[in-house]
Amino acid sequence: MQFPQMATVKQLFSTDVVDDPIAAVKEQLQQAGLNSHINPGARIAVSSGSRGIANIPAISRTVVDCIKEAGGHPFILPAMGSHGGASPEGQKEVLASYGITEESMGVPVEATMDVVQVDQLEDGTPVLLNRLALEADGVVLINRIKPHTSFRGTFESGLMKMMTIGLGSHKGATMAHAQGAQGLARLIPAWGKVILDKAPIAMGLAIIENAYDQTARVIALRPEEFEHEEPKLLEDARAAMPRILVQGIDLLIVDQIGKDISGTCMDTNIIGRMMLPGVKEPDEPGVARIFVRRLSDTTHGNANGVGLSDVITKQLFDSIDFEATYANAFTSTFLNRAYIPIIKADDREAIASMFEVLRIDDGATARVARIINTIDVEHIQLSESLARTSDHPDLTQVGEFGDMCFDADGALV
Repeated sequence: MQFPQMATVKQLFSTDVVDDPIAAVKEQLQQAGLNSHINPGARIAVSSGSRGIANIPAISRTVVDCIKEAGGHPFILPAMGSHGGASPEGQKEVLASYGITEESMGVPVEATMDVVQVDQLEDGTPVLLNRLALEADGVVLINRIKPHTSFRGTFESGLMKMMTIGLGSHKGATMAHAQGAQGLARLIPAWGKVILDKAPIAMGLAIIENAYDQTARVIALRPEEFEHEEPKLLEDARAAMPRILVQGIDLLIVDQIGKDISGTCMDTNIIGRMMLPGVKEPDEPGVARIFVRRLSDTTHGNANGVGLSDVITKQLFDSIDFEATYANAFTSTFLNRAYIPIIKADDREAIASMFEVLRIDDGATARVARIINTIDVEHIQLSESLARTSDHPDLTQVGEFGDMCFDADGALV
């Protein structure tokens, strides 16, 4: 089997960045009036999620320190639905992998799966909230605003979702996802309105990242600002997202996937594949087949989203923690995203099998793109046929074309 020659290209995106995230967080919290929302001695929960976010240990510690300076007694509260195996211990382990621990934050990390029903919607749907959040004197949310990987709505990933699905813990997240992708778009604002009225939400710190996984903006919002300001921030985040700038890809090779990279282990907005009933497939970048090589070290074996690919290696399969993966899949109800794709012994066999499926007789002519993961797409590799026919002004070739090389074990190098 012939394989195409590949070259490294650089993709250019907006470089807006916060030079000093710590100073920016302090300034935003002060402008939003954090001190006036915290009484001396108040017990304040600081939410922390399961997504990889740039500078999140420093940002979280700064929020904690600002609450202390205001006279409050903060603690870190995982707000990640059923992630981390849907257990308090698992969620603490997820936070620790991001550098968020009792030692690094200087405050306790407390976790529970217990929820309390604070109200119900007009249709009788219960509104659930993590018990520790409800018992606190105040809750400060910290989350990145970004397009969701499973649905489109006024609110997607962000403060409202963390407050509803994240702090709904395993039971609330399961209930929300049971209504499908369209149900999430409806429930998040409906639940959010109730929780803002019934729960001690003190403030939210919204983070927008640029395409290079850097902090582009931090914005502190008072609870009364969530409903009208977060949708604007979502559109800003959508415009700032990275993407693959070439079109018409026969085979996309993804070196690693993981929960630290995306809720679906690889961002559906980047790969252009949703695979959900009733949700329109993205038009870009037009990928025919996807090969995923490995799980990231910090995904803890959670391979939710692996079913978005067409072929994986035996090495990836052997590293899957099925208990964690299935807990995530059952909560989301998007079971097909956890289905196991075709398994091949190594990278060489996996790529060759996709060329066979695509009926590409001469692999040297295949339109192939290779990325590290769906966060790091500044530098990607393109096959010669794909690069030669792509004239995007923000693409620059930075390496010579060379053979697609494999080591003695058949792994790409």
